[in-house]
Amino acid sequence: MRSALRRRLLQAARTDALATLDGDVWRSRCLHCRRALAVRADGEALGATSLEHVVPSVWFGRRAAAALTARVGEDADDPRNLALACAPCNHGKGCSHDARGPGDARAREVVAALLDTRLLRWREPDAGD
Repeated sequence: MRSALRRRLLQAARTDALATLDGDVWRSRCLHCRRALAVRADGEALGATSLEHVVPSVWFGRRAAAALTARVGEDADDPRNLALACAPCNHGKGCSHDARGPGDARAREVVAALLDTRLLRWREPDAGD
């Protein structure tokens, strides 16, 4: 697994208020379905764990998504926009809502609700993170 992806997975775990460090494994829940997920302390995703860009990366810079992207900054990889999700949920969102684009009202509604959930689960990273 690429080191950049490992770093982002760790950022998502460390900034998730539901995540706990159990030995050398971060344990949390899928942003969508609350399935149990795990990431090793070195950033390796375990099982079905995947990295979710809550506001899809391709939506950044698009006028229809401006209100959503403003909530997480100008960078799709901002930690506020990263979350842990199970692969089936992440893939499903990518094939449906993300693919419809920010011009679709239902897609914006789903992404906004997920972003609300992510921001409610936000915790500031420790100084050493």
